[in-house]
Amino acid sequence: MQFVINRDYFVHSVQHVSKAISSRTTIPILTGIKIVADHEGVTLTGSDSDISIECFIPIEEDDQQLVQIIEEGSIVLQAKFFTEIVKKLPEDKVEIIVQDQFSTTLRSGSSVFNLNGLDPEEYPRLPQIEEENIFQIQNDLLKNIIRQTGFAVSTAETRPILTGVNWQVDNGLLTCTATDSHRLAMRKATIETNIDGLNFSNVVIPGKSLSELNKIIEDNSELLNIVVTENQILFKSKNLLFFSRLLDGNYPATNNMIPQHSKTEIYLETKGFLQAIERALLLSRDGKNNVVNLKTLGDGEIEITSVTPEIGKVTEKIVTKQINGEELRISFNGKNIIDALKIIESSEIKVSFTGAMSPFLVRPVDHENSLHLFSPVRTY
Repeated sequence: MQFVINRDYFVHSVQHVSKAISSRTTIPILTGIKIVADHEGVTLTGSDSDISIECFIPIEEDDQQLVQIIEEGSIVLQAKFFTEIVKKLPEDKVEIIVQDQFSTTLRSGSSVFNLNGLDPEEYPRLPQIEEENIFQIQNDLLKNIIRQTGFAVSTAETRPILTGVNWQVDNGLLTCTATDSHRLAMRKATIETNIDGLNFSNVVIPGKSLSELNKIIEDNSELLNIVVTENQILFKSKNLLFFSRLLDGNYPATNNMIPQHSKTEIYLETKGFLQAIERALLLSRDGKNNVVNLKTLGDGEIEITSVTPEIGKVTEKIVTKQINGEELRISFNGKNIIDALKIIESSEIKVSFTGAMSPFLVRPVDHENSLHLFSPVRTY
């Protein structure tokens, strides 16, 4: 195998596929990046068997020659070293030559690296997916959805299903839900599809997969194709394929958890409320005591307090936009609220309470596309 390639495109693609490679894999060949050169261009693949990423660099794009194929072939190179080498090569062209016994030479300007490659025949094949359940979503909207739900997945492996985000599609509406059983984030969005009556539920994508996908997709309004099968999901753009396995098991029925009525409603400025809770947690030690107390005072005011016995107490009054309903005193995990307020893009929120011991809702005032649900903390 021998080819010459544009370094910038090559670095970009190598960094993308290396996001799928884990140093902890038990399959040695998966510590490498597979490189295939053929008459169409160069294809790079990285995988840890949960996530697989494939990037394609065509021979030419927009009248610019990116690759010159001298001899077709394939090789697997150790990702750890190869990624660092490619980033630091001096010239804007890179030549790769594979000789006998998978011995590989990388040449750029006056730099020459000789690497021992691995047999590409041993590299697992990527899943072949039947493209039946397929829909499209804009890149920037998908990035927004991942940001607004991914933070709420569970990090504990005790309930593996909660480490993922549940996607369901019903009549052109995508609903994404994440919960760690103390908080819940939900985001809805309209999708585009040519398939009549495309409906599915209980498609649970690992939070880690979505986090890696978010780093790769461009922040633009181009459409990304998404294909769902029984145990895999594929995100597909022009020169990129991103496969992720789905989590096994049934996601909890979260719709039943969302209260349909409230006894107290408070309208607040998002930024002011966020900053007040951040100040309330300044005395919490090592992030252990994140409990914040909220009390309605009348005259449209609420009081926020936080106590750390060995350090001290914070008290702050906030003037709300509006308070409706019963008086209230409630305690909650302030850090969870901060995480949610940071990703709410609206300037004003509505907080709906159904009592001191019941979960409460935080949602933007200006749209119905997202909501956050929190469990209160028992302080007595």
